Amino acid sequence: MYMPPQFNAKDPAIALELMRSHPFASLISNDDDGLPYVTHLPLVAEQREGDELVLWGHCAKPNPHWRYLQARSKAAVTFLGPHSYLSPSVYPDLARVPTWNYLAVHCTVEARLIEEPAEKDVLLKKLIGEHEPAYAQQWRDLGEEFQLKMLAGIVGFELRVTALQCKIKLNQHRRESHAAMHAVYSAGTPDEQALAVWMDRLGMNAAATVAEGR
Repeated sequence: MYMPPQFNAKDPAIALELMRSHPFASLISNDDDGLPYVTHLPLVAEQREGDELVLWGHCAKPNPHWRYLQARSKAAVTFLGPHSYLSPSVYPDLARVPTWNYLAVHCTVEARLIEEPAEKDVLLKKLIGEHEPAYAQQWRDLGEEFQLKMLAGIVGFELRVTALQCKIKLNQHRRESHAAMHAVYSAGTPDEQALAVWMDRLGMNAAATVAEGR
């Protein structure tokens, strides 16, 4: 993605945090006509030894996406964190324009399909453990016959991350906007409040206040 240097978050821990806190992703491959094919789905990010990053997920068997991954294993995955409009009213002068602030992670991945029932069961238990651990007992109580029927209806995949970009676009290069921007976001929608928290983490609010007082 387009990456001006001021928005390039190079710490992989930040990218991992975003992927785990906003797991509903877009998996993007080429279909048989060479056009982009997108599936929106939850993915679980797992860090392995040696800083290897893997994404786990599955799609319904009628969804042709798994066949595209089988034919062409390289794909892209995007995660979108909090995002919101930014009014030019946060600036001290009028010669400004609106923008949109957001946090996003883009991954290039190498896909491996998970088709055997036993391995799909391990995958499902991993996803259950991430999203609703209490459901694990209910899944076990449904019985083997029902479980096998459900497992036959999905295809799982392991997506090994081979390249990653993390973009934090928060007007970092416009210090004169930070104090007013933080005040607006802090009193706004849940997404805007989340952006205000990220401003705090990046030290933008404190820096803006100091700069404004000079």
